Amino acid sequence: MDNKLLTLWRYYPSGSIRMEEISETLQLSSKQTTRYLKKWMEEGWLSFTPGRGRGNISTLLWKKEVETSYEEEVLKRFDLEPVEQTSKYLMYDWSTNSKMRLMNKFHTKLGFVQESNDKLIVPKRYPFHSVHPLEAGDVFSAHLVANVFNRLVTHTEDGKVLPEIAHSWDSTPSKLRLYLKKDIKFHDGSVLTANDVAECLDKLRAHAYYKDLWTPVERIEVKSPLILDILHPNGCSYILPMLSMMCASIYRETNEKLLGTGYFILQQNSDKQTTLTAFQDHFRERPLIDVVEFIQVPEDFKGIYHSPMEENTSSSFEVESDSGFGIIVMNSCRDSAIRQKKVRDYLHWIIAKNRHTIGNLSPRLIPNDKSIIVGQNQQLTISEVERPIFSKPIVIRGARHTANTTQWLAEIFAKENIPTDIQWFSFADILTKHPETLNVDLFVHGEVFEFNQDFSFYHFLMNGFSPLSQMIANNETLTNLMGKYKETPFEKWTALNLEIEKELINQSIMIPLYYQKRYIPFSTDISNIKISHFGYVDFSKVWVRPKE
Repeated sequence: MDNKLLTLWRYYPSGSIRMEEISETLQLSSKQTTRYLKKWMEEGWLSFTPGRGRGNISTLLWKKEVETSYEEEVLKRFDLEPVEQTSKYLMYDWSTNSKMRLMNKFHTKLGFVQESNDKLIVPKRYPFHSVHPLEAGDVFSAHLVANVFNRLVTHTEDGKVLPEIAHSWDSTPSKLRLYLKKDIKFHDGSVLTANDVAECLDKLRAHAYYKDLWTPVERIEVKSPLILDILHPNGCSYILPMLSMMCASIYRETNEKLLGTGYFILQQNSDKQTTLTAFQDHFRERPLIDVVEFIQVPEDFKGIYHSPMEENTSSSFEVESDSGFGIIVMNSCRDSAIRQKKVRDYLHWIIAKNRHTIGNLSPRLIPNDKSIIVGQNQQLTISEVERPIFSKPIVIRGARHTANTTQWLAEIFAKENIPTDIQWFSFADILTKHPETLNVDLFVHGEVFEFNQDFSFYHFLMNGFSPLSQMIANNETLTNLMGKYKETPFEKWTALNLEIEKELINQSIMIPLYYQKRYIPFSTDISNIKISHFGYVDFSKVWVRPKE
């Protein structure tokens, strides 16, 4: 089966055609196009009569119904072949009706599969950007990191710090001493020591994206194989919450691979397939499922997780989780009109009066005129602002993952006769802060807090992936406010977070736009579904309840 043949069938009926058109549509050279056409003629799909001379009209005659034949073949393969081998067919250039039929069939292949082991098959719409704890700046990659690695401690949503790799700790204003659990194994069977932890933390605090967060830490000392000290002579009230973040995961790097201690071992990772297998010797407990397999699917794929006991899709329920928030960031550092507060305030007013329409894009988007910190209310009231002169277009940054909200933003500006220019970038370029992605006036940014809001808000402002770090660093008022964190007890951070958020909003640098919900459908036979980091399901806990 050849996706190029399906594409040709979809776009060109029998009749006259130019060879150049085929080459351009199939993104082939003229020689490659000729070879493909010859192959398809030999297989009996079509006949092709080339025009005489360069650029002359050729004739295409179809002999078989390509899409019908392909769809029948793929449906058979769905039943006969493993799901990881057949998911690629969903990426073909199908018509809408064929694609829907194939996706509906593929739905039944997701969820639990009981073969020689218990497997959970999960759709993935995009590749994992990185599996390294220091580079996993997007929530999808961070969710993978959460399953493969462990942290020293865990920070709960309500502010409690619980043991993970460390079983206990002693804390003074200038030092944190950590006591590690015994016989914790990496995925290759080697035993974790305080040297491994110290090496990871030293890499973390030297990393460009995190060094500002770790400035209070002067050094890390190994006192014994299971004891280490983190010294912060001038104080660091947030040292324990900082150790609970995903970037503070503990690992061991070898020439062959990156080793974790988590519930699952990363066995395979490619754009098409990522496979996790249960770690038999996890220091807490073995997962109840054997394999989690992430399979590539189209962006518009809507999956449901079935159990092997189900025969249809009717017996299911949805798990709801927070999927973060969206903001509009105005680049007050750029040498353009956006640097003027009166311009930002006017655009802020336009956004505020249209914010209620953001929900029209998706029922998952809930207009947010309160705060990015759930449960808080900044009581935002934006008065009408005098219109400034727009001598140049407002440059808006766009990307595939924010395409709908970016277009919404451009449309509400267009209604007000505000000239705009959307510049599109890849997700990877935005995540790694390619210089051109920063040379814009404003953009929509989506964010998901890891778990505890108080520390996650600070981490969001300070880490190297932050869309606001440059604006804060170049703003004296905001820089002074950020300096208060070091002297403020962690239990009082909520008030400080709200103060800083309000200043960002009042200066029209950060504008709350929406809250987002995620709804994950599961078979009713799948039990113990719990939401973990970044609003995702904790795979280490789920299992299938047998029917009586």
